[in-house]
Amino acid sequence: MAAEASPVSPLKNLLAGGFGGMCLVFVGHPLDTVKVRLQTQPPSLPGQPPMYSGTFDCFRKTLMREGITGLYRGMAAPIIGVTPMFAVCFFGFGLGKKLQQKCPEDVLSYPQLFAAGMLSGVFTTGIMTPGERIKCLLQIQASSGQTKYTGALDCARKLYQESGIRGIYKGTVLTLMRDVPASGMYFMTYEWLKNILTPEGKSTSHCPTLCSTHLSPGWGAFPRAAAPTAPGWPGGPLPPVPESLWLVSCSANELSVPRILMAGGMAGIFNWAVAIPPDVLKSRFQTAPPGKYPNGFRDVLKELIQNEGVTSLYKGFNAVMIRAFPANAACFLGFEVAMKFLNWVVPNFRRLLRAFGWRLEAIAKEEQWARQAVLK
Repeated sequence: MAAEASPVSPLKNLLAGGFGGMCLVFVGHPLDTVKVRLQTQPPSLPGQPPMYSGTFDCFRKTLMREGITGLYRGMAAPIIGVTPMFAVCFFGFGLGKKLQQKCPEDVLSYPQLFAAGMLSGVFTTGIMTPGERIKCLLQIQASSGQTKYTGALDCARKLYQESGIRGIYKGTVLTLMRDVPASGMYFMTYEWLKNILTPEGKSTSHCPTLCSTHLSPGWGAFPRAAAPTAPGWPGGPLPPVPESLWLVSCSANELSVPRILMAGGMAGIFNWAVAIPPDVLKSRFQTAPPGKYPNGFRDVLKELIQNEGVTSLYKGFNAVMIRAFPANAACFLGFEVAMKFLNWVVPNFRRLLRAFGWRLEAIAKEEQWARQAVLK
């Protein structure tokens, strides 16, 4: 069986996933630039060395020619696209889990988690495709020596002028072929590794729990067992504080940061082990001139196999794998931190509002007792 049961909130997944996506972009974009340039470099002429001999050669040449900004070229598109994309991705995963649970206590199996992850891949394609199309075009134009686009918005505008909305969404089918199975592997692997790495007897759920303090009518924090007193209150002690006013602890799960990083990084590696062949086809197809591949990805696949062999489907493999671990480790760490924050803020904000109302009620009762005492 998979992770223990816990209530699923797609909205929290949406917000926490967006923050995780921002973490992924900042950590992983330099190696993503290297990956795209390796995947799209033209075949070398007979007797001539290739433009880039490998991952580290591409990284070195980009850094020397363009500086650190060259490695982050085209990052505006993924920041605009990947952040909401990961928000929608985690939302889709949360929704996929919720749809398969007959009640919140149901524990999902690993195939069910895989199916929930696949649903997230369907959700993200609409956001991912235009972002990937613009990113790839911006990443390769610097290495080609031509400057057709001045930035992400200029690229989107010119694509729309040239080919309409179809030009912006070129490569949708290949993006879908990449992201649906890869997302299933991504989330299933993360949940599996979380279970393995969680110490025995500990929890992996995101369930908030009541902590040992509550808000008193005087806004002080007291242990649950304690009953603060008010000299003017009849009977001495104040009424017991309702459980609904106890504060909620902010523990999201009991995995340490290194274990979250390990689970997230390995999930990224498993994800890209599935995704890289269709990703190579997608990058080649999205950066090709209009009309070069009239039959879509079938023409791209045929050309790659005939000219460069089956191994061409794994171009950029080293760059992808070097990038996958730190980028996705940062993504899941950002997700867990954001989820932990949301699990603390949301219930405690509501409880603070209820405590405020309870405080006003206590003041009214004190005034009523004081008036009755004066009348007597």
